[in-house]
Amino acid sequence: MASQSESGQQGIGVANDAAGATPSSDFQRLLTTEVRFPPSPEALVAADVKDYQVLYDEAKSNPEAFWDKIAREFTWIKPWNSVFEGQAPGARWFVGGQLNITSNCLDRHAHGSRAHKTALLWVGEDGEERIYSFSELLALTCQIANGLKSLGVKKGDRVCIYMPLTPEGIATMLACARLGAIHSVVYAGLGSGALRARIEDAQARIVVTTDVGYRRGKTTPLKTIVDEAVKGLDIVEKVVVHRRERPAISLDASREVDLYDLCGNQPTTCSAEVMESEDPLFMLYTSGSTGAPKGCVYVHGGYMVGTAYYSKLAFDIKEDDVYWCMSDIGWIVGHSTMVYGPLANGTTILVREGSPDTPNPGVAWEIVEKYGVTKIFTAPTAIRMFMKFGPDYPRAHKLDSLRLIVCAGEPLNPEALLWAREHIGGNGRVPICDNWWQTETAGPTIGTLVCMEARPGRAGKPLPGYTAKVLDRTGQPVQPNQGGLLVLEGAWPQMFRTIWGNEARYLEYWQILPPYYTVGDVATVDDDGYISVLGRSDDVMNVAGHRISTSDVESAL
Repeated sequence: MASQSESGQQGIGVANDAAGATPSSDFQRLLTTEVRFPPSPEALVAADVKDYQVLYDEAKSNPEAFWDKIAREFTWIKPWNSVFEGQAPGARWFVGGQLNITSNCLDRHAHGSRAHKTALLWVGEDGEERIYSFSELLALTCQIANGLKSLGVKKGDRVCIYMPLTPEGIATMLACARLGAIHSVVYAGLGSGALRARIEDAQARIVVTTDVGYRRGKTTPLKTIVDEAVKGLDIVEKVVVHRRERPAISLDASREVDLYDLCGNQPTTCSAEVMESEDPLFMLYTSGSTGAPKGCVYVHGGYMVGTAYYSKLAFDIKEDDVYWCMSDIGWIVGHSTMVYGPLANGTTILVREGSPDTPNPGVAWEIVEKYGVTKIFTAPTAIRMFMKFGPDYPRAHKLDSLRLIVCAGEPLNPEALLWAREHIGGNGRVPICDNWWQTETAGPTIGTLVCMEARPGRAGKPLPGYTAKVLDRTGQPVQPNQGGLLVLEGAWPQMFRTIWGNEARYLEYWQILPPYYTVGDVATVDDDGYISVLGRSDDVMNVAGHRISTSDVESAL
């Protein structure tokens, strides 16, 4: 999904020995492509944002007023004294404000007109479905929160979540946030060593897991992986297990407890902990090029405002949307644009465990037709997978509910975009938009909005609230279509606030080309400000489906 730029600082300074080399023909073709698509007239009529530049200029000219207006759309226990103070890397947002993000993701909908609106529509790989209204998701969240509270979980405690894409996984995230505990979700595809390292670094008292996960018709024994990870770890006081399989696996009563035994009879109400705007909400680990994984820390106030805004902006969210994000809660995409951002906007989220090509190559389009999916967030890799299966699969289904497809994770190459426009998007009726972001930015950062011209291979322009530049290693702007280092200027509300237990490592992001935040990716920018993010500056890159070596980029610096 979104660029998982690992932002390690090794290799960001580009070597001199390739200077003067000639970029490959594939690289040149990407940089000079003239394929462009104007906005879909039908989508533009319905779009909330009609003019990118007007909105961008508004945010640029008076960022305090811009973010103040957005933040007032949400419920605060106590309003802020100032929108922001200081500057990156030490900027603070909505200073003095008090809130709890779950009150905005759940309570304000459950206690209002959206009480019976579907919040979460879960579909299993075998076709099982579970549907939760906002009031029902709030009730499940509160039961899990009360269960965790009975184990002594309190504000500031760390809880590790190692679960597949299930309602219980999402509700456990929300339950931790409700208590003021800091959740650390670890992708349920990582092994026991990686899981153990993250548990140790976070000093997590509680681990919440599932006995098994299901993908491509296979069963993954997650509890077995957890057993290995926590062996000899005295910091882990309790392992909470969601048992799905029957007969149920046995548990060690001295250290383990079943999720529903713990929470099933708990009250369905639980007061949300009062949190300061800058209190930690969660941490999410991302790997650097060297050293231990980095626990990026995010906070209640700025993260809520930023992810809600950028989700609404990038996906042109409407009240009747059924939004399907094809990611996982183990990644920042799953946090920001599957759970917190959409729910804060009162959006119905469709969540599917498993692979979008199982049990058959057409199952994604079966889901779109059956549930009336309106927005999809996926990756170019998935589009190319659908291309491989051929157009007969989407053609066999009624896809007229679709209004927007957004891609991220790598450049959206012309072949994939053309195929998607024709065979999924009704020959251009449905916009196919690109965007770029990374774990640390925590939300769409550079993108193509519905109102903008799409340029294959280019993610788009900096979204309102961001200033992005492409610089050479001396800090000077590069020429159009020449490779350089992508940097961001200033601060934004949902950005990570520190690296857990390692402030010095956090500050390194701003020490490569001060005062800029160095992303760690190589990019180009064209004459009109459209940016193409090519990949890590220290690795072989996959650009628009083409393998391009770092020497291609180095030759342009």
